[in-house]
Amino acid sequence: MGSPWKPLLFLSIFSGLSGRATAAGGRTVPYAAVLRMKQDSSSSSSSSRSRSQYTGGVGSLATLNWPPPSRQHLSARSLHSPTPQEHRTMESMEFGPVFLQEPDDAIFAVDSDETKVTMNCEARGNPPPTYRWMINGTEVDVSSDFRYSLVDGTLIISSPSEERDQGRYQCQAGNSVGSIISRDALLQFAYLGNFSGRTRGGVSVREGQGVVLMCTPPPHSPEIIYSWVFNEFPSFVAEDSRRFISQETGNLYISKVQPSDVGSYICLVKNTATNARVLSPPTPLTLRTDGVMGEYEPKIEVHFPPVVTAAKGVTVRLECFALGNPVPTITWRKMNGNIPKKARLRKSQAVLEIPNIQLEDSGTYECKAENPRGGNAFRGQLQVYTYPQWISMINDTHLDSGDHLQWECKATGKPRPTYRWLRNSAPLLPQDRVEIVNGELLIRGVRQPDSGMYQCVAENKYGAIYSSAELRVLALAPSFQARHLSVVATMGKDVSLDCRPRASPRASITWKKEGRRVQPSKRISVLRNSTLRIVNSSRADEGSYTCRAENHFGTAEMAVLLSVKEPMRVELTPARVEVSVGESVVLSCKATHDPSLDVAFLWLLNHHPINFQQEGSHFEYIRTQSSTSDLMIRSILLKHAGKYGCQAQTSADTVYAEAELQVRGPPGPPGVVIVEEITDTTATLSWSRGVDNHSPISTYNLQARSPFSLGWQTVRTDPEPVTGDMESAMAVHLNPWVEYEFRVVATNAIGTGDPSVPSRVVRTKEAVPSVAPVNVSGGSGRRHELVISWEPVSEEFQNGQGFGYIVAFRANGTRGWKEKMVTSADSTTFKYRDETFPPLTPFEVKVGVYNNKGDGPFSKVVTVYSAEGEPREAPSEVKAAILSASEIQVTWKPPNPGPGRPRGYEVNYWKDMEQEESGEKMKTPGNETSLLLSGLEGNTLYHITVKGYNNIGQGPPSSVVRATTKKSPPSQPPSNLTWIQEGDNVSLGWEPVKSLENESHVMGYKVVLRQEGRSHSQVIETRSPSAVLSLTEGGTYLIDVRAISEGGEGTTSSEIRVLISSGVRAKSGQLSAHSGQSDAIWTVLLLATLVPIAPV
Repeated sequence: MGSPWKPLLFLSIFSGLSGRATAAGGRTVPYAAVLRMKQDSSSSSSSSRSRSQYTGGVGSLATLNWPPPSRQHLSARSLHSPTPQEHRTMESMEFGPVFLQEPDDAIFAVDSDETKVTMNCEARGNPPPTYRWMINGTEVDVSSDFRYSLVDGTLIISSPSEERDQGRYQCQAGNSVGSIISRDALLQFAYLGNFSGRTRGGVSVREGQGVVLMCTPPPHSPEIIYSWVFNEFPSFVAEDSRRFISQETGNLYISKVQPSDVGSYICLVKNTATNARVLSPPTPLTLRTDGVMGEYEPKIEVHFPPVVTAAKGVTVRLECFALGNPVPTITWRKMNGNIPKKARLRKSQAVLEIPNIQLEDSGTYECKAENPRGGNAFRGQLQVYTYPQWISMINDTHLDSGDHLQWECKATGKPRPTYRWLRNSAPLLPQDRVEIVNGELLIRGVRQPDSGMYQCVAENKYGAIYSSAELRVLALAPSFQARHLSVVATMGKDVSLDCRPRASPRASITWKKEGRRVQPSKRISVLRNSTLRIVNSSRADEGSYTCRAENHFGTAEMAVLLSVKEPMRVELTPARVEVSVGESVVLSCKATHDPSLDVAFLWLLNHHPINFQQEGSHFEYIRTQSSTSDLMIRSILLKHAGKYGCQAQTSADTVYAEAELQVRGPPGPPGVVIVEEITDTTATLSWSRGVDNHSPISTYNLQARSPFSLGWQTVRTDPEPVTGDMESAMAVHLNPWVEYEFRVVATNAIGTGDPSVPSRVVRTKEAVPSVAPVNVSGGSGRRHELVISWEPVSEEFQNGQGFGYIVAFRANGTRGWKEKMVTSADSTTFKYRDETFPPLTPFEVKVGVYNNKGDGPFSKVVTVYSAEGEPREAPSEVKAAILSASEIQVTWKPPNPGPGRPRGYEVNYWKDMEQEESGEKMKTPGNETSLLLSGLEGNTLYHITVKGYNNIGQGPPSSVVRATTKKSPPSQPPSNLTWIQEGDNVSLGWEPVKSLENESHVMGYKVVLRQEGRSHSQVIETRSPSAVLSLTEGGTYLIDVRAISEGGEGTTSSEIRVLISSGVRAKSGQLSAHSGQSDAIWTVLLLATLVPIAPV
């Protein structure tokens, strides 16, 4: 059969797509419709430049036994990605053209370097479409005009000119199925001419007079923007309440000329498409000398047109400016309502700007210019129009020959759109079988020549939109997808044998059994859809049935083998079971069925299939035998309670059995907790019972939370305990004046459940404080002071507002208490001063509390002593021992015991030529009676005093002690270090150090050595400039030497490195001589007695 029937074959093969994409209830959608849906759904804008969006339409294919179509909208998003096999099928089927890209408006800059204009058009179809182009309704002759070339569907215009090429273009795509035409696209040419070169005459006005300077722009396309230059570029005229540049006329308006306005004015215009700019010749503005213009009423010189039309969604600018003296004020109003809130006033109110204009913004607008001399007004009508926009569109339709086609498309717009129809890009007019009423198209008794591409065009004066669809008139002999079927039925139940051939027109159906025509009876009937229905089937109904389909194109048969089996029985045990949370149970499902049939099981919970992958930790499917299936439920949770279903299915029957699982668990959360009554220490609570989860509630636990608690805490109750049959109780022993939240927790024999939702926050009432301060103590302070301290009472126990402390004290042996109020709740100390207090006077002290409700308890009475004061005596027997040029050891004896005991000592020391105030100070870490002064200068006289101190203050200083440090150690380091290495013995020598006159005499030398890589050092002292070192361990040794004097150690020599080989001793007479300097002369060393020193 010919290619027109390939779409029907495709509908059979392309099951994946047909399952997801249906344009009408149950009807599969051809691939061309899919493309059209993708194309139309890509844009839903109301603009005339937007594409039509695909929606459902009307049609039928009764002869193919498909369900009737619907007007349901089909979204391209519901389509799946085709498989490679589906792609091959798509390529083999024929379908009409579908636009993938339509031409867009274009602007060609005349002065640009470009030499070509490209108008894009792309369509898909099978066979691939061919293209034609129209300009202003006339076909473009691509073959005879060399300036035109066609690449696929794209039209390229070389050396375009405004005279020949400006206009509206449409692309027509067609193939053997039909053709469609695109929306139109406007090609414009952008240019900006030059101003006339003639000199412009000057304008002369009186001061105070208004003036209009004309721009007179050059030829241009498209729109231009105006601005004015004053005297010279780039000094632009600034717009204000006195000066205004109209973007409609381009003129400059000055309502009241001032002397500062005198000068030369140049109009500058800019092309919005090319950004090209040109300047006009200057216009001189001068002042007349015959006087000043008097005041006069406003005269509106520029205003918006009497009727302004604008597209919905754009920004509208209404201009209004007047001349006048004084400068007029511009106001705006809407005559039939309020000016939109989104509107903005620009340029000193000379421009009313309304963004994103809508239909409700239409109306009459008035601008009014006023000054003290009078006023003037102008009114104009603002009309908002909308481009056509689809409400419903047509869709691809397949019909049998002789059926009726009914399509309807609807669109909105202002003005209301009109409709016209196209068939294969040509106008479709009413005729014998064709009726057209607005957006409705009716073709009676469709025929094969009616097949093709149809377009509904909705248009108003502002634009047009297109909706395309393919009509295919079918002629098809009957055929079956499967010619042999087997059906298994259950004895005693009804069975239906379907017969649904593909055929156009509809085929007549005949049923036969074993070669004999089936006769209708009470049990056997042929339904309107050609299905053979057998009621209460039995073994006698078994056999071979044949469905014969016939139309005038041919015949086809389908054989159905019917088998009738005994009904299946299913038993699910146990039918009802009770378990507790955490336990496990097994449900067993056994099916009794015909042994020739295979059975499959499906487990459900509350009629929903169990997902064994997600619930694998709790559910396990066990197939013990071919006819038995077990469900194991482990570690049962409350959510596992419900009705479990076992569905057993064979090719003949499906049977369902159900069992109930009841799960006992801890109670659910109680209902909302309400605080019914609150006192200072109690709260009466009520709640509603939660679910008991099949185990009676035994008790309730009341919990509270406050800002001072660590989370939720159980509270005491009245009565105690709160039994499970109660729904109210009193929380007791609460703290007054504390904010609380309450919740309730239920318990049963299984466990404790989740808590209720917390109650609202409530505050207990105020009460007298009941908690006294603790850790009352005192002492310290200055002389004649009594310092009392305590640990503050937590806010939790302050019991109300206005909390403070009462400090009571009396000297030991007296009767009356002195009481002082401390109003700060955060206070921790109180100081009382009395000059008559002797130091360390004992007092009895207690601290009480109070708030606005009254006085609370006092703490226990404790004894606190008044301050003892700062030290009164100076240390004695101060001595200074000179240790070196930089150190002096100072010692002393503490003052006699008594009030004002020192907590430490401060040593002051200063040089002989300095003032005491500029000296240094050092403090002992505690009550120590000695201190080492270091970092002193050598051979310098120091003055030293010692004084005691405590936390009250300092005592008097001791008598001054003088001490002179020793001379500084030698500054010259030992030089010319040389050594002789014999085995592991090293004989070391150096030149003696000579002290300078102001330096201490050399008493000996210190040799310091350490192994490289170790921090431990060894020190050897010697009186002579030589030493013998015994280096028994192998490795590299670092050695340096320094002089020793009364003033301390001198400068260190250069460091030398000595390498000792491990385990190798030099032979007798094998010597190695070294020198710290390469040109040093080796001398015989006298070995001195070595004095070993403890390692440092």
